Amino acid sequence: MSADQTQLAFDWSCRIMSDGCGFPAPGLHSFLFKPIATVGGFEFNKVMLLALITTVLVIGFFYAAFGKAKVVPGKLQMVGEAGYDFVRRGIVYETLGKKEGEKYVPLMVSLFFFIWIMNIWSVIPLAQFPVSSIIAFPAVLAAIVYVTWVSLTFKRHGFVGFFKNVTGYDKSLGPVLPLVMVIEFFSNLLVRPFTHAVRLFANMFAGHLMLVMFTVASWYLLNSWMIPAAGVSFVMTIAMIGFELFVQAVQAYVFVLLASTYIQGALAEHH
Repeated sequence: MSADQTQLAFDWSCRIMSDGCGFPAPGLHSFLFKPIATVGGFEFNKVMLLALITTVLVIGFFYAAFGKAKVVPGKLQMVGEAGYDFVRRGIVYETLGKKEGEKYVPLMVSLFFFIWIMNIWSVIPLAQFPVSSIIAFPAVLAAIVYVTWVSLTFKRHGFVGFFKNVTGYDKSLGPVLPLVMVIEFFSNLLVRPFTHAVRLFANMFAGHLMLVMFTVASWYLLNSWMIPAAGVSFVMTIAMIGFELFVQAVQAYVFVLLASTYIQGALAEHH
């Protein structure tokens, strides 16, 4: 996209029937940001800033909630305990069980709230961008889960057990066993981390595009004096914000649920 096209894409003076200026449709330019600062050749932009703030918020909140935990919890500790217990009992215990799952609760709680807050930035004024819609962030989180899963499988089962685990080795399958092993091998070692990351990324990417489209459309129609149409678009914007709030939480839940499921598979005995 040229500089002129980029400028046109954000030209809020565009209106219907204006010369050389049509609807400023959202696109990939909606995910590009100019550097805020450059340090040693490293460019620091808005998305990185939001990710950094997310990290500080999650660590700060749980430190404030549990740094000086009391037997009779205060309001902040009660909120922290509710969130922690939701992930622990609603996700980890349900997939890994209490005995095996307890040691992985801190990891899953961290992943859940980090992802959730990164998603929520989409509907926060001034920020208005979901960090998870940049593929690098879901990819790194999926890589953490992937490395954890692989290392646990090796540790629990050894090399032979790892091979059987990732290939779905089962003698009872008979003649189709080689085909199943090849499919399972590529599915578990190559496709699994890809889909784990892309599921989160794609939902946040598409959701942000929809929000931008209806927001820009509301202004575009209002600027064109098409008041009823602008009103409908504005109502759709509000509806999309509500829907996005739901999707943001669900995607954090699904990511952590899948992570717990993968770890459960690593710990399970192969038959």
